[in-house]
Amino acid sequence: MRAVVLLSGGLDSATVLALAREQRRECYALSLRYGQRHAIELKAATRVAAALGAKRHEIVDIDLSRFGGSALTDVSIAVPEQPREDGAIPVTYVPARNTIMLSIALGWAEVLDAGEIHFGANAVDYSGYPDCRPDYVAAFERMAALATKAGVEGRPIRVRAPIIGMAKAQIIREGLRLGVDYSITVSCYQADDGGRACGRCDACRIRRAGFAAAGVADPTRYR
Repeated sequence: MRAVVLLSGGLDSATVLALAREQRRECYALSLRYGQRHAIELKAATRVAAALGAKRHEIVDIDLSRFGGSALTDVSIAVPEQPREDGAIPVTYVPARNTIMLSIALGWAEVLDAGEIHFGANAVDYSGYPDCRPDYVAAFERMAALATKAGVEGRPIRVRAPIIGMAKAQIIREGLRLGVDYSITVSCYQADDGGRACGRCDACRIRRAGFAAAGVADPTRYR
């Protein structure tokens, strides 16, 4: 079966691609250059796609920085370097980002006659984004069945979020089992041009804690 895999270049999406390959999916990796301040992650995505055997890797441009509204797409908003308050959605949330990405993936999946979309939503060790919850994934899949020719003809495209209920340490262990080289991934929200992480943002804190909990050395390159 063909599958479109959303690939950011970070730890989670790399693991998702490895899991899809283990399931013998023919994987078409999709990354978006959406005006993110950490666009260096796209170089990591290219490395990951090649290392994990994606059939094809596409980078699509859609400039969400024209709207702003997030620390990831508006350089005038600082990336927070303190843990978020419980229940608060941080300023690194990009409005409707996953909906936009999944919609583009859905269009490509129809063209490819792919039966699945895989993406790295996580609702355990994550930043509290509303579009990373199981209810959201299920709702998007229902919408996809209604909105596509494939769905109407009885071939609905499934949306898979295989790590959504995993803790970061479990995700890392799964990736290591599958041979993922996490040193080539970039998770940091403000990585420099060499891909080196700040070590202070939410993404860095969650990632570093995950390696510690997994009991393995953190291969991340820090500034």
